[in-house]
Amino acid sequence: MLFDANGFRVVIADTASRGEQYARQYRPDVVIVDLGLPDRDGLNVISAIRVWSPVPIVVLSARTAEAQRLAAFEMGADDYVMKPFSAPELLARVRAVVRRHVRGALPMGRLELGNASIDLGRRVALRRDGRELRLTPLEHRILETLARQRDGIVTHAALMTEVWGPARDNTRALRVYIASLRRKLEVDPSRPRHILTELGVGYRLVIETASRVEN
Repeated sequence: MLFDANGFRVVIADTASRGEQYARQYRPDVVIVDLGLPDRDGLNVISAIRVWSPVPIVVLSARTAEAQRLAAFEMGADDYVMKPFSAPELLARVRAVVRRHVRGALPMGRLELGNASIDLGRRVALRRDGRELRLTPLEHRILETLARQRDGIVTHAALMTEVWGPARDNTRALRVYIASLRRKLEVDPSRPRHILTELGVGYRLVIETASRVEN
């Protein structure tokens, strides 16, 4: 088998229910989810795992529609590989998401921005008055990607690759999510102070000295 031959120990689950069970039991380094499972949609597996774990999740599916791919990323998938696929590509994609995770690619501190406080590790956001602020999985991932390069520019291409995977190329969707983050986090979304646009290049997360990431 591809992954056994390349040093991975593989546990196979043939249903969504077993997939969730094995994820909790074995705590894998990466989860590969087929969306076409016999008992439930694979999206349910992704959503269930994301409640308690940041483990990298790679979707393997014959579904090619953009809306379906976007739904997987919204649930919290890290990459999406479409069938038919080449074995070397799948192996490379899996290794890439594992590397990012092992290197501590996700910031784990607390980020204070404008109207909100965001726990990057737990993916929990609160308003200043203590009320919960709901950020979607994609919004969390965009913010995490910007936070890794805080005060530095992240290009459109880099953001889309990190958040949606290398097959994604839709700057319009990226602009929609950036606008949503500004509405939720900026004191004045029309004059953002933290999530800044670098025209023609990308975006930059500016964190004031008093609002640095706290561990």
